Amino acid sequence: MTQRLQGKVALVTAAGQGIGRAIAEAFAAEGSSVIATDVDESKLEGSRSAKRLKLDARSTASVEALAKQIAAEYGALDVLVNCAGYVHHGSVLECSEQDWDFSFDLNVKSMHRTIKAFLPGMLAKKAGAIVNISSAVSSIRGVPDRYAYGATKAAVIGLTKAVAADFIRQGIRATRFVRAPSSRLRSRAGSGNGRRRPANRSPRWNGPSSSANPWAAWAGPRKSRRLPFFWPPTRPATSQGRRTWSTAEWRCSH
Repeated sequence: MTQRLQGKVALVTAAGQGIGRAIAEAFAAEGSSVIATDVDESKLEGSRSAKRLKLDARSTASVEALAKQIAAEYGALDVLVNCAGYVHHGSVLECSEQDWDFSFDLNVKSMHRTIKAFLPGMLAKKAGAIVNISSAVSSIRGVPDRYAYGATKAAVIGLTKAVAADFIRQGIRATRFVRAPSSRLRSRAGSGNGRRRPANRSPRWNGPSSSANPWAAWAGPRKSRRLPFFWPPTRPATSQGRRTWSTAEWRCSH
């Protein structure tokens, strides 16, 4: 490990399992003081994180209280990683208003809560990185039975681009991790079945034990440019030699 996050303070939501757990472990391996949170605190057992806390990302009061606690103990965050999410299964016909509201509350509004709570501290020191978990199942592409989920992840992409555009000049980097659909979903969608991974795509990362640690690239120095899983912008460079992507997201995340 390169210890590229030595001395950094990072908070990860939904760090009890899956992507959140992998990110928390990878950050800790890179020297970061990780604050791992989850709505089920028991899932955080065995984590290498410096601090393990229960957090309901759907509660504004809980998020704001945590922000005050972290500010008092650690100061402003260096990295905020929003991983909390829920996958609703079904089309519009199987999506109740309760399903829709819950999906957006957990997948999108939880990010709004944490960013609003922790961003002021980052702005005060004019530095910080925000990583939001999105998906290729979003505005990028549609797949069967992911009606509410795809809508929420499309919203995450828009939210992230807006934050990037608003605060890049204040030293804030905002980007999103876009996970390609599983082979099962690609097969059901009728595309990609049996095809090789495109040459311009990075191979999947198998976990924090790997010598190549892509999770830390989002929070590390700006020189980190080739990020696994990151879907590159398709628009050409401007006359100033900078890629556009509608907002400052690409520029501020690199």
